Amino acid sequence: MTPGAPLGSAPPMPNIIAVTTPYVPGYRIVRTIGITWGLIVRSRGLGRNITAGFRSLGGGEITEYTQLLDQTRHEALVRLQQHAQTLGANAVIGVSFDSSELGEVMSEILAYGTAVVVEADPSVPSGISLR
Repeated sequence: MTPGAPLGSAPPMPNIIAVTTPYVPGYRIVRTIGITWGLIVRSRGLGRNITAGFRSLGGGEITEYTQLLDQTRHEALVRLQQHAQTLGANAVIGVSFDSSELGEVMSEILAYGTAVVVEADPSVPSGISLR
């Protein structure tokens, strides 16, 4: 199982580095390929809507939706990495997520970033120094 992956969820992530920063620490970008994305549209389903509806009456977290969105974001990230791999990238920088609702029963999750080729840069220290 991939670290951070929801239990019983999507396939393991490809061996593609994905970061929210505009660089990968310890690496240098040798080629920028361009935008990459992973998209998934998921229906909440009647059973989850009914269960969540009853749970919402009491207030608090709706765990059915939390689990669904967690799994869906993981799958969108896997698709982003797979797409980047098909473009010839070995990393994605500037990874972000966007979400929207379609027809009040479906959620769209988009993971996007910039596909790049990186190589290890031995001249860059691996830790952060505040000196």
